[in-house]
Amino acid sequence: MKKLMVLILLLAGAFTLQKLVASGSAVESTQSPELDGLVVATFAGGCFWCVESGFEKLPGVREVISGYSGGDLKNPTYRQVSGGGTGHIESVQIYYDASTISYDQLLMGLWKLIDPTDNGGQFADRGPQYRPAVFYANDREKAIIAASLKKLQQSGRYDKPLAVDVLPFKSFYRAEEYHQDYYKKNPVRYKFYRYRSGRDQYLQKIWGDELDKPVVVSRYAKPPRQVLKEMLTPLQYKVTQEEGTEPPFSNAYWDEKRDGIYVDVTTGEPLFSSKDKFKSGTGWPSFTRPINPDSVVQKTDYKLVFPRHEVRSLSGDAHLGHVFKDGPEPTGLRYCINSASLKFIPREELREKGYIRELSLFEE
Repeated sequence: MKKLMVLILLLAGAFTLQKLVASGSAVESTQSPELDGLVVATFAGGCFWCVESGFEKLPGVREVISGYSGGDLKNPTYRQVSGGGTGHIESVQIYYDASTISYDQLLMGLWKLIDPTDNGGQFADRGPQYRPAVFYANDREKAIIAASLKKLQQSGRYDKPLAVDVLPFKSFYRAEEYHQDYYKKNPVRYKFYRYRSGRDQYLQKIWGDELDKPVVVSRYAKPPRQVLKEMLTPLQYKVTQEEGTEPPFSNAYWDEKRDGIYVDVTTGEPLFSSKDKFKSGTGWPSFTRPINPDSVVQKTDYKLVFPRHEVRSLSGDAHLGHVFKDGPEPTGLRYCINSASLKFIPREELREKGYIRELSLFEE
């Protein structure tokens, strides 16, 4: 890593070669107890010193760990990874509070730290071990990444196509301890390297006054139509995007009895709770009310001649079903919702999936 810069720093008397080429091995990352309940994202953007320092400034980010990801070699050393040939990329793992910052916002934070058009490395660090990459843990993250990259490409900021690798997450190895929080432990050396790398000059040119502005992105942004076609089943797409209706008594959640929440299948936005679910006898999931009244929108349709009140999700604008005035107390309403419009998150998985606020729904 930073071979040219290492030479410069050596000549400047700021480094010792022994410090940079220490041969200790990385270790596979294991989550410490104080990070329980946080969500993890894995990104690569060249020098992990710089990426780590950038993300630790964002609200909601609790810990950033420098390390190596993408390769098959177990417990690689810094010397092995920086020399190339291991398949690993210098990366960071970000532990974040999903109730404060979203995965979308983390991606926007990444774009403001890197050159997403350079797949041959980043700034002074050259080679595939320094290329930009995003490692997705599930299909939802993969879809969000695709939507974010498309929006970034359409922004007109870059005169070259984006070249960020989007890869399935396999493993992450924590880098040697002297790499962790390097910008704090060695501020003078870090600032000297960063300035000479050209990173800040490039970012200022691309982003201008927007570089230091807070990242603001809808927490539950609707993916582009093509992304929806890839992430949804044909039935889910027909119901949510074409206002279709699934068969009664033959769908995923009509008889679901576990504690948990039901989220918009297109965006992940929380919509309904098992606490408000009741057996309506209709063959579709039925609820007396949404978790948040503002998360659903009602529209009137006349498809069956007489007017009905269609229910759509706020952020995703997905067709959910209809609401009727024949439900039980306390509201007297029946939100009759298609299972195909929903994804069920069991109570025991809420914290892991980032639905921290919704845990309070099940407190005694």
